[in-house]
Order: sequence, then C-alpha cells, then structure tokens
Amino acid sequence: MFKRTLKRLSVVLFIIGLGSLVAILALNEWTRSAYADRIYATVAALPNDDQPRIAIVFGAGLERNGAPTPILYDRVATAVDLYKAGRVSKLLLTGDNRFMDYNEPEVMRQTALQLGVPADALVLDYAGRRTYDSCFRARDIFGVTHAILVTQAFHLDRALYLCNSLGLDSIGVLADRQDYTTSSQLGWSIRETAALAEAWFDLNVTHPLPVLGEKIPIGN
Repeated sequence: MFKRTLKRLSVVLFIIGLGSLVAILALNEWTRSAYADRIYATVAALPNDDQPRIAIVFGAGLERNGAPTPILYDRVATAVDLYKAGRVSKLLLTGDNRFMDYNEPEVMRQTALQLGVPADALVLDYAGRRTYDSCFRARDIFGVTHAILVTQAFHLDRALYLCNSLGLDSIGVLADRQDYTTSSQLGWSIRETAALAEAWFDLNVTHPLPVLGEKIPIGN
C-alpha cells in the first residue's frame, strides 16, 4: 500500500514538474516574441523618436577589487553612447547597495564620468536590487514614463517585460560589446530562466513592494 502511494505521489510530482517546465519555456518564448520589435542591436539602429527617454542602466555585479564586471562596464559604456548621441537626457544607474562595501550605482557613476558623461546627467538608484525593483522605482520614485533599457541580450527580454508591464513605455538597446566567458553566459542564462518565472509571479500574483521613499522626479 505504501509503495503504491509513493509511486502515485512520484507520478503526480513528475507531472507537476513537467508542467511547470513547459510553462516556463512557453513564457520564455512568448516574452522573446512579444518584445522582439522593441530591441535594437546598436545605438545607431534606434528609430527616430520624438518622445524624450531616460536610459535605465541595470546593475550586473562588481569584481572582488570593486571594479565593474565586464557585463556591467558594457552596460554603462552603451548608455554613455546613448547620451553622447543625444538619444537620452539622463542615465538612471540602478543597482544594489545593501552593504557598506558594495555599491553598484557609485561604481557605475564613476565609470560614466570617466567615459565623459557630466555629473548632472547621472541619477543613482541605490535600491535597484532586482530588475523588478529597478523598473518599479523608475516609475514611482523617479517619475520615468519613457525609457531605453540598457542591458545584454540574455536579460533584455525580461527587463522589457517588467518595465512595460509596470507602465513604462520602454524600448531596449543591446549592450553586448564583447565576447563574455562561456561559463558567465551559461550562468546568466540559467538564472534568467528562473528569474522570468519569478517576474511573472511578481506581476500577476504577489505584487511585492520594493524599497520606496521620497520621490525624486527626473522626468523625461
């Protein structure tokens, strides 16, 4: 009797797991298809847009010595290209700063300054702990309504899904400026599969509130 019950339970769990996997893969494919026409390979490929936009630049980790990771550096460098091309008026640098010795937004700011962007064009969001938080706070704290999202291909679908679902009219430009290590790409891709499922739950089920605070409108 116990073995029969255990077997049935295993079958049920297998079916649930398989169904979840199919649902996640379907969500990945839908997101990729739904936002394909909002993704541009280069700054030069962006369409002429009369609507002023703010660049949202997402954090992507720091090296042990405090320098930006190659992925983060490329995001900032691409945002700098957007600014110099006159496509955005400000860069919203959003990342994690939960610990005293870990400050993504400040490292992003220093990088942008070194690449020639004036300080008054840089806005720092110290509570962008997740992509969901960054998009939510861009809307509710910084008053952004139209944005260009700056990140790599593996992340841009989810970023567009989140920001547009939260009411930000967003397009995206790819920040893939170099070949990243195979291990890094594999790790980020695996992480994205789970993160997209989490994004769906955030938007449709749990509706979590990120860290909020005083409004700092930067407008468009």
